[in-house]
Amino acid sequence: MGMVAGSFGIGFSHGPQMLWSGTFGMPHAKWILCLLGLTLQWLWVDGGYLEDNFPASVIEDAHLSTLQLLEKYKYPAEAHQVTTEDNYILTLHRIPRPGAQPVLLVHGLEDTSSTWIVMGPQSGLGYFLYGHGYDVWMGNVRGNRYSRGHQQLNANSDRAYWSFSWHEIGVYDLPAMIDGVLAKTGYEKLSYFGHSQGTTSFFVLASSRPEYNAKIHLMSALAPVAFMAHVKAPLLGIARVGMNMLGESLELLPHSFMYLNQCMQSAGMLKTCLRFYWQIVGKNREEFNMTMFPVVLGHIPGGCNVKQPVHYLQLRSSDRFCQYDYEAKENQKIYGRSSPPDYRLERISAPIALYYGSNDYLSAVEDVQRLAKLLPNVVENHLYKKWNHMDMIWAISARHSMQPKMLEAMRYWESAAGGRKHAEATTSCVVEEEIAEPVTEAATESPDEAQSGKEQEAARDEDQQQNADVESPPED
Repeated sequence: MGMVAGSFGIGFSHGPQMLWSGTFGMPHAKWILCLLGLTLQWLWVDGGYLEDNFPASVIEDAHLSTLQLLEKYKYPAEAHQVTTEDNYILTLHRIPRPGAQPVLLVHGLEDTSSTWIVMGPQSGLGYFLYGHGYDVWMGNVRGNRYSRGHQQLNANSDRAYWSFSWHEIGVYDLPAMIDGVLAKTGYEKLSYFGHSQGTTSFFVLASSRPEYNAKIHLMSALAPVAFMAHVKAPLLGIARVGMNMLGESLELLPHSFMYLNQCMQSAGMLKTCLRFYWQIVGKNREEFNMTMFPVVLGHIPGGCNVKQPVHYLQLRSSDRFCQYDYEAKENQKIYGRSSPPDYRLERISAPIALYYGSNDYLSAVEDVQRLAKLLPNVVENHLYKKWNHMDMIWAISARHSMQPKMLEAMRYWESAAGGRKHAEATTSCVVEEEIAEPVTEAATESPDEAQSGKEQEAARDEDQQQNADVESPPED
């Protein structure tokens, strides 16, 4: 699925234009924003908190684009465009290493290519792979801030542009990206990393267009999402109500600096935003880099279509991994049956490496392990204790605990030995990874977040009680 409060319409704004594109705004939803504004009004403090509590370099990174981040840190940077079969124009950002093995990284919901580098050269997976000799390509799916082009439609004014879910991303966007990268580099195969929605769309591609399995050395699935029966994010119930009110074919949360500006108004506002964040992705203080949080807020939301989260909510209700449900009458016209068809996971022959966390509110362990049993060729299966949905790409310890493992697996499957073993279907047993608590400098926390051991224990108790108190509204 992807990142944070933006993914489910939890916005702090003075007007409806920040919740969805102004062109398609719906007046009846103004009360949502008014209610949120009143709830947070008592926390409002004007200016200065961000500058007083976070490094200037971090604040700068929050305002830079993907290419600007690469240029700032002295990495080569390129932008390439590809056009999909249904006429969407997508942008891929590249850390070029001509002649090297290409690797494609695809982000999650409401995210962008920047997710692979926002934590900086000492942490970001994109930098890590480039440093180990790869030609790194970071995709942007249709509807995010970098991929709003179309051969006929205008994303700002044509509602028809916003007529897709992650199904179309899998069926059209990923093939265009994969073929574009291979054509540019001259290779016949590449390695693929997906986070959240980037895994969902790959499972759609590899099951719906199985010929693309042959173009993948290894698919590394970070926080994979297919089945959702055990998802436990308390705010999903609220999200369902909000999505039903908005309707379909609308832009949801285009990129802005809304979260950065409002969450960094004061210590109280930041604490409130963090509570929302934990309630969506799962809580893991040990792997959370507070110093870099403004950078995250500057790049999220990245923009998406309402149908994308709605499709996920349908999966949770149906306990299936299936195509979009338009309801019985329309389904009959589209699919020739009253209910949407399942994606045929047995068609996915590419080697799959699974990496997921035990405290992930959007990708539950039970659901990932159900997926693992249905995929024909799971070659790695790693469960990280305590990790949440975003730790899979942003964890403090990821550089030394997770990224080397992923690199080793990828190199093996790119090798001749991996190619020979590919002929044999395999299913890897779960390996539970218990990461030692990272030793971090005080800089990883803002002054207001620094706590003694007793205070941290008290905070954990308070969080547990809060989790018990936060109840989502009953489902329809």
